[in-house]
Amino acid sequence: MPRIEREAHVVWEGSPARGGGTITAGSGAFDALPYSLAARIGAPDGKTSPEELLAAAHGGCLTMSIASELTQAGAPPARLAVTCRIVMDEVEGQGHQIVASHVTISGDDVPEDVLERADSGCPFSSLLRRAGVEVTLTRA
Repeated sequence: MPRIEREAHVVWEGSPARGGGTITAGSGAFDALPYSLAARIGAPDGKTSPEELLAAAHGGCLTMSIASELTQAGAPPARLAVTCRIVMDEVEGQGHQIVASHVTISGDDVPEDVLERADSGCPFSSLLRRAGVEVTLTRA
């Protein structure tokens, strides 16, 4: 696989408490997604957060990895649905940190060995684990 590089463009205006910003995909897939500290720590009110974007990235990566492993095993998926919940919490002496990524898989039956290979092959799962984040995979 070739080297992959992607980017996002972020604009922020104002103080953390009262300001806000937008996040735009370099690919054009999404444009000016609003985000703010209030949406990050309280009710989202239609705005996103870095944690939500990380949940989407981890969930998307793992879903593609599962589909790839199933296809290589001769059973391409008809449908997979994955929900990823990122947890940020206060860690003593370190401030707020990403502490967990809880992934729930539903849809086609995914054998345990396939799920393990898919998880091992997902760069986001690897990145999170290397950072000391708890990654859990559950079947719905």
